[in-house]
Amino acid sequence: MAGVPLNLPQTITVRVGDQEFKTSRGTRVKPFLRRFLPDIEPQCLGAVVSNRLVDLETPIASSCELVPVTYASKEGARIYRATLAVLLSEAVARLFPGARVQVGQSFGDAVFFEVTKEPSLSPLDVETLEMEMRAMVERKAPIAVMRVPRQEAIEALRAAGAEASADVVRTSRRSWVPLVTMGERVHLWFQPLLPTAEGIRGFAVRPWGGGIVMCPPPAGHLDEPPAALRGAESLYAVYRETREWNQRVGVSSVPDLNRTVIGGTIGEVIRVAEALHERKIVAIADAVVGRRSCRLVTVAGPSSSGKTTFVKRLRMQLLAAGVRPKELSLDNYYVDRDKTPKDEAGEFDFESLEAIDLDLLNQHLIALMRGEEVQTPRYSFPRGVRDEHTTPMRLGPDEVLLIEGIHGLNDRLTEAVPPDKKFKLYVSALTQLVIDDHNRVFTSDARLIRRIVRDRLFRGYTAAKAIHMWPKVRAGEEKWIFPHQPMADATFNSTLVYEPAVLKVFAERFLMEVPEDDPAHVEAVRLLEFLDLFVPVFAEDVPATSILREFVGGSAFRY
Repeated sequence: MAGVPLNLPQTITVRVGDQEFKTSRGTRVKPFLRRFLPDIEPQCLGAVVSNRLVDLETPIASSCELVPVTYASKEGARIYRATLAVLLSEAVARLFPGARVQVGQSFGDAVFFEVTKEPSLSPLDVETLEMEMRAMVERKAPIAVMRVPRQEAIEALRAAGAEASADVVRTSRRSWVPLVTMGERVHLWFQPLLPTAEGIRGFAVRPWGGGIVMCPPPAGHLDEPPAALRGAESLYAVYRETREWNQRVGVSSVPDLNRTVIGGTIGEVIRVAEALHERKIVAIADAVVGRRSCRLVTVAGPSSSGKTTFVKRLRMQLLAAGVRPKELSLDNYYVDRDKTPKDEAGEFDFESLEAIDLDLLNQHLIALMRGEEVQTPRYSFPRGVRDEHTTPMRLGPDEVLLIEGIHGLNDRLTEAVPPDKKFKLYVSALTQLVIDDHNRVFTSDARLIRRIVRDRLFRGYTAAKAIHMWPKVRAGEEKWIFPHQPMADATFNSTLVYEPAVLKVFAERFLMEVPEDDPAHVEAVRLLEFLDLFVPVFAEDVPATSILREFVGGSAFRY
């Protein structure tokens, strides 16, 4: 009832681990950490308060649990890298008035930015840019974050020439919009940031591909120098190709996509995007056929990259080209359970290369290359041993062998097969859709949302379970897949420019099922805020052979 005071207590209890602290309601995170946890406060970049990621300036409004966030966590790394991006944009504005900065592809921890200016960016310009950023860190330049009414935010962004950002706000349902500035430029920004540049320690800015790459310290190691770029050449080629694909369908940003949905032209965008996928698969099939000595095709890729559907579509195109593919399942070559290696936690590590009987696999591969018949094993996962039954296989003169698995690019998997007899393919979802010039769509987020939807629909896993499993999945990818990515003969980017709008229809509900007291709620809230930017698209227009059908159902293929 209006006029009735709430009489909220002015002292609240904040739990940090097994400790409890009394503080005044409204105390901001940074002063709280400085007072009660002075030993860790200098390393803190933010905090998780009641399972929500917040910045250091956020008031603590009620009794809660607080988890300090450092660079050792993915949340802390995200805050650090977002702050670096704001710092970069501000430095460009100060040094090169009128220049445009556009965020692009991530190369591991590093992020590519296009900088458009006259004359073009030179190596000396890049060196000057890094020096200006370091000077801003030395000066502890403040970063102002403002919550602005929706219409005022639209006007401010348009006045700053940020039309895409203004269009993002226009189609959102937010009454208040987060804007950030360091003086020269105003940005739309959705992630927590550091309050000043003081918290930035290491970074490097390097020229690359007509633009620059921003290189933060290695994950979890803030005081170490940035690592060298890994596999950047092949990733950059995929980046350019996908950007060109997006431009062909007229969708390079979230506002572009939303306009096609609202304007009723999304069906054409879907058809063109799928046609571009098919053209690429045909080109890869032609490359395999063109290598006349090739008898083995290996396909690798990270979780939820769509490699299963890719293999099925590649098989169709190989058949159309007169080559008959046969598939060999690596699942049947696992060693017996008592010989399976274990990870640091003492659990069976089924992703380890040593979990596969490499000797037997390579014996069979050599025999198949010679046209001999082999007895392929059958593995019983419930019992953890091979069955006594086997399956005969022989490779005919017009046939190639297809193997799909996370180790497909690792030469140790197929070391007995000469290089000229194999063709190695890498599949990943390297999204090039951006929110606006400064906010990108994270490639790992695109795959995580795919996985959440698929696992909830078809595997009986909740969104919370998928989120909890994700760090271990990512660690396996870093160890077993990404280091071998440069060894691929060809790369297929399975991302579809329209897919977030389709996945939103499924993922929003599944993410809302995550309990507020579950640690996965931090990630669920972030993904929900991301999906909120998209106008939804129902799946009816998605072709039955689309890679997206692997995750939402309705595929023409059997899995």
